[in-house]
Amino acid sequence: MSKKKKVVKVYDTKKKHDPEIKAIDKLLSKYHDIDETKIEKFTDLPLSPKTLKGLAENNYFSMTDIQRQSIGLALRGNDILGAAKTGSGKTLAFLIPVLEILYCKQWTRLDGLGALIITPTRELAYQIYETLRKIGQHHDISAGLIIGGKDLKFEKKRMDRCNIVICTPGRLLQHMDENPLFDCVNMQVLVLDEADRCLDMGFEHTMNSIIENLPPKRQTLLFSATQTKSVRDLARLSLKDPMYVSVHEHAKHTTPEGLQQSYILCALEDKMSMIWSFIRNHLKQKTIVFFSSCKQVKYVYEVFCRLKPGLSLLALYGTLHQLRRMEIYETFCKKQFAVLFATDIAARGLDFPAVNWVVQMDCPEDVNAYIHRAGRTARFQRGGESLLVLLPSEEKMIEKLKERKIPISMIKINPNKLQSQQRKMEALLARDVSLKESAQRAFVTYVKSVFLMKDKEIFNVHALNTDSYARSLGLAIPPRIRFLQRMEQKQSFNKNNENKQQIITNNELDNDINRVKTSNLSDDNYSMENEEMAMYQRTKASDFAFDDSDDDEILTVKRKNINIDDILPISTTNDENLGSNKKKVVTKAAVAKRMLRKKIVPNKKTTFDDEGKELLDSTKVKISEFARQYENEVDSGINIEIAKQILREEDKFDKQRFRQKIKEKHKEEKRKLKASKRKIDKDEVSNQEDIENDIDNNVSDSEYSEPDLSWLPDPDKIYRKQQENDIAESEENEEENKIHRPPKKKLLTQEDYNKIKGKQKTLLEIDNTHLQADEELALQLLQN
Repeated sequence: MSKKKKVVKVYDTKKKHDPEIKAIDKLLSKYHDIDETKIEKFTDLPLSPKTLKGLAENNYFSMTDIQRQSIGLALRGNDILGAAKTGSGKTLAFLIPVLEILYCKQWTRLDGLGALIITPTRELAYQIYETLRKIGQHHDISAGLIIGGKDLKFEKKRMDRCNIVICTPGRLLQHMDENPLFDCVNMQVLVLDEADRCLDMGFEHTMNSIIENLPPKRQTLLFSATQTKSVRDLARLSLKDPMYVSVHEHAKHTTPEGLQQSYILCALEDKMSMIWSFIRNHLKQKTIVFFSSCKQVKYVYEVFCRLKPGLSLLALYGTLHQLRRMEIYETFCKKQFAVLFATDIAARGLDFPAVNWVVQMDCPEDVNAYIHRAGRTARFQRGGESLLVLLPSEEKMIEKLKERKIPISMIKINPNKLQSQQRKMEALLARDVSLKESAQRAFVTYVKSVFLMKDKEIFNVHALNTDSYARSLGLAIPPRIRFLQRMEQKQSFNKNNENKQQIITNNELDNDINRVKTSNLSDDNYSMENEEMAMYQRTKASDFAFDDSDDDEILTVKRKNINIDDILPISTTNDENLGSNKKKVVTKAAVAKRMLRKKIVPNKKTTFDDEGKELLDSTKVKISEFARQYENEVDSGINIEIAKQILREEDKFDKQRFRQKIKEKHKEEKRKLKASKRKIDKDEVSNQEDIENDIDNNVSDSEYSEPDLSWLPDPDKIYRKQQENDIAESEENEEENKIHRPPKKKLLTQEDYNKIKGKQKTLLEIDNTHLQADEELALQLLQN
């Protein structure tokens, strides 16, 4: 049978996609006719039907100012620097152009990476990914979320299939270095959300490495609430004639109009009471509370959960697992009333719906950090309130906020309404060791965060009342702040160096007095000593009584012809050595390195003879000179002939050692035999001496002294009665035995056994004869 051949029909791809190509050409022709002043809705823009459908399904109809002014410019292919207030819709302002650019270029999954969106935090990347998934669900474009804390292997396998990658800088650079499937040669668009944070010192090295790997021919979009204008940053990105879109640059205020902002001055020890009272008075509202460090957030969350304020509490900070962070983010978005304790990872870009209050418990690093924190509320023309808690030493921050057109007013707390939970916290910490350690870490990290702040006009570590702050956290004893102690030691060391000459003159005076004192001890006249001591005390007292201007007249050098400059280097070196010895801690690694440098073998025992020569152990070390020479030579491989010779040489020493061992063994046996013989002889001699002594004693007793036995009773009387009693008892026992006990059976000998058997046989024979006679008699009687 003949097989039928399959006929494959080939269609012209151009004819198939002709309507779509015509629609794309039509859209491209309308881009230059966009008038930003007349646009109010997304339908007024020349967008693809797929994008408009996704926007309509998610209730995105009207446009914000930043979207109206930036989308048209991005569609024309311009590089953009977009700056707008928080909550003004910047995410859609760059997601819509990304989708439209790839759609117009008919980007498919086979074309690889088309757009790269970089954000500073994982939560923001996740939020952008979810928004893209909603509005771009009708496009044939794949997107990938590449952030730290997720499965790296899973991301590596699917990296080449993603057209849009939303990522954080660290994980992106890791894929660039390690993943062969990552290819960005065809990339069309680069987006930096929160661009000023991406380009600052924290991400500088990472971003420089990423930018070097990106293609130079691309479109770049930068968006942030506090946009960077640094020429250096823009040069790194190689922007070509960027369009600066600042919607609210000429606005009255930098922050949203619906945001009511206020601040309070609060002592450091009252902060915990203040935030507890605030939460207790706002149980029916949604609040975000910002702290400066992860360990503060962790401790406050843990201790407030134990105290139970009557409201659901959540904590979001960097050291949590990524899945847990995403779960907390989603939970807080869904909650109607809750409190979220967070670090600055929640300060940028995150859109938490319906947040009523933002409380900044620690002063932000700068004005930009304040704007981003406060921007978590009053989003999309809604209302919200922000509260900034400042220490009295941090009040200068208000001046800087007002310079940036941020309206903020002062309010005061009624101290009678503050509810202190210090006693309860102390009890909790006394019961739970892990909670106490968490409090100690929170205390130290807060002080450290204040110390590391750049603006020293606002942040002053020495103005903090650390003891009272530790007590407010529930700690009975404030923990040691080691880095502050080190800093103080350095400062005191520098002051000592500055006042070196004065110290040396005082030391010389002391030496002179001691010299005079010792010399006068040998003399009879002590008046001189008393005068010198009195003069010395007067001069020492005057050092503290007069001002610095009078020091030259008071301090005089007694000994002449001494150059103080020659002494200074010696004292400084001594002080430096002393300081270094105190500071330097010798670790195990340092000790091990030192031993390696000195070629010291650990746990090695060396023994020496009387002459001082080293005794070698032949079991561990080779003794023959030939073997040692071979070991010292550096050759590759093993020479079998030389190895055999070494074995022969070593065998000689082994045989000698074996003979010595046998000799020592024989000597030991002989010694033991001699010792045993000596012992036996000694025992015999001692026994004989004892016998002789006993005999001598008996003889001497009989000769010289006879004992007086008249006081003893008569034995005949006593023992006669006992004998009579014993006889009577024995007779009674015999009678009992006759009555009650059977006679004992004697053992039979072979002869007795044979006799008994013979008697039994005779008896049987007699019995048999009698039986026969009886039978005959019986028969006769029967017959008769």
